[in-house]
Amino acid sequence: MTIGAPSARQAGEDADDTERTRPPQLRRRLGRADLRAVPEARRALRELLTQWGKPGRSEIAELLTSELVTNALVHTDHEAVLTAVVGPHGLRVEVRDFVARRPRLCMPDADDGTHGRGLLLVQSLADAWGVRAHGVGKAVWFELDAEAA
Repeated sequence: MTIGAPSARQAGEDADDTERTRPPQLRRRLGRADLRAVPEARRALRELLTQWGKPGRSEIAELLTSELVTNALVHTDHEAVLTAVVGPHGLRVEVRDFVARRPRLCMPDADDGTHGRGLLLVQSLADAWGVRAHGVGKAVWFELDAEAA
């Protein structure tokens, strides 16, 4: 699945037709180490998902998006890009950063407070998730199926 790519246009198709056929999507640049981006990302995702009609899934999507955004900003010391696309089969959220080091899924220590649980939440609550390398870094993504309860 290509994230953020415009739909193909046919000869004679006007911009309004293209806008109607493109799935609802969100794309935000997240400033370097700017944790104010976390609640802003949640708010933007909530607005995007008002059209989805899956309130329970939307709450999970907000939580998981917060985790991915926080991880990217805290652990990379670089900017990141959040992309979310709502399609007929569900939601895909991706946070791309510019550091090649892959995140590690680890079991948090009881003394760690709330640190180290983000990817465990993603693994537990997402229908699918993963990490993919790209030219200058990586993207951590998750999907929530539209049909799941």
